[in-house]
Amino acid sequence: MATARHYTAYRPRVFTPAERKDVTILLGGLTWKHERLVQGVFENMGYRAQPLPNVSRADLEAGKELIDVGACCPTTFTTGNLVRFLKSRTEIEGAREVERKYVFVTAGACGPCRFGQYHESYTLALDGMGLRDFRLFLLDQTQLDQGSTPGGGLEINLPFSLGVIWALLCGDLLTDLEYRTRPYEVVPGSTDRVLAASVERLYAAFHDRPRRPGTLRSIGWHLASSYFVRALREVKALWDTVEVDRLRVKPRVKITGEFWLQTHEGDGNYDIKRWLEKEGAEVVPPPIAVWLDYLIHLTLQQLEDRGRSDAAARRKSRLVGGVRRAYHWAYGRLRAALDEVPAPLPDQDELARLAAPYYHHRIDGGEGHMLVGKALYAHLHRHAHMICELSPYACMPNTMSVGAMSNVLGQHPDLLYAPIEVKGDAEVHALSRCQMVLTEAKKRAQREFEEARESTGLSLDALRTVVETQRGPRRALFAVPHAGCAGTAANTLLHLARLAH
Repeated sequence: MATARHYTAYRPRVFTPAERKDVTILLGGLTWKHERLVQGVFENMGYRAQPLPNVSRADLEAGKELIDVGACCPTTFTTGNLVRFLKSRTEIEGAREVERKYVFVTAGACGPCRFGQYHESYTLALDGMGLRDFRLFLLDQTQLDQGSTPGGGLEINLPFSLGVIWALLCGDLLTDLEYRTRPYEVVPGSTDRVLAASVERLYAAFHDRPRRPGTLRSIGWHLASSYFVRALREVKALWDTVEVDRLRVKPRVKITGEFWLQTHEGDGNYDIKRWLEKEGAEVVPPPIAVWLDYLIHLTLQQLEDRGRSDAAARRKSRLVGGVRRAYHWAYGRLRAALDEVPAPLPDQDELARLAAPYYHHRIDGGEGHMLVGKALYAHLHRHAHMICELSPYACMPNTMSVGAMSNVLGQHPDLLYAPIEVKGDAEVHALSRCQMVLTEAKKRAQREFEEARESTGLSLDALRTVVETQRGPRRALFAVPHAGCAGTAANTLLHLARLAH
């Protein structure tokens, strides 16, 4: 007679320092650029690391077979991605070898978002595959120094965490350059070619990063050293070879939404960023750096609440405030190495203030106030013609934000907003909905360009003559001054008109 097996919480087997030379740490959940740079950090710290293959539609189907039917599509995609890789290795090496030779490292969280239960989906799927002893380690995204995992084989210390943060910042800067360059490249494919070379140059920089053990030495080196600035200047030379034509009129589309969906590039979000480019748009991607800044902002909020009656909280608040200033300074320094072409970080206090009439900044589930705040920030500062928000089907935190946006649209009826609820297998419906809003954004971009041209009194031929005499505007790494227009073409036109006069 079969006996029932009671539920037991997953506890990974120990991973010892002696195993590091034989065990490969699997990474996933970010773009291929970010993961390649983070791989360099792991290898710099003495680990073997390997990014998982990019998510595909087959991963969605695999995930559906193995986990809870109520899981959101990011959970289903990432679970299927992991188990399909492990299944392929199991067929070659056997289950016990896979359990011995690989571990998976991913971020953990809590709160109303199902992200806090991702690991339960992973373990359910692993159990169904007969890989119950496969090792899965969760990293707390709010702690820079978490000590060692069971067995001491993986140590999340400050030198490691700072390396990962710098890798994410550099990945963001490359992503910004990629999306602001590719729509205007004169030679098709030149952006992707230079991007791949840039990623490899920075991967080498992180792989060979000088080791500075200890908290203070590591912090001081990352903030004071010009090591990564020099690497980015080498990258800058690569991007200077890409010629662009910024007089092509394209609507700018700001991507917001749930963290994984807005960051992802591929089947997990219908490859919507590339789709938008093919439809004639310029995509404004969401930096991971903004999310890290938001986590610091949340910590400050909590300390300020406690600080009214707690002197220790006030002291810690001043310390965290210093961390935030150092973080912004470090990002600005890396950005300056690329001639300040990538966008600066938005002010989190302003995002909270803009969202406040519609979404209380103390509600911190999911992206919190940022979805509303970023939409208004891009609209009011004229950084985009249109907002495309990507949310998982039935995601509670994002449903709240989308609901709040109905009030925003009532107050700002000229804000073009396309909320896309992603299920993973409803591509035609999602993209057609986005296309309806994009059509209006195209008209708005063209109208903006024509109004700017008429204000200068110059013909398009005259403007192109100015371009031919000026090397700067034809370079990918040329910071087009923001002249109050949302479109790149309109701002470029106004800049060229000033040069002509």
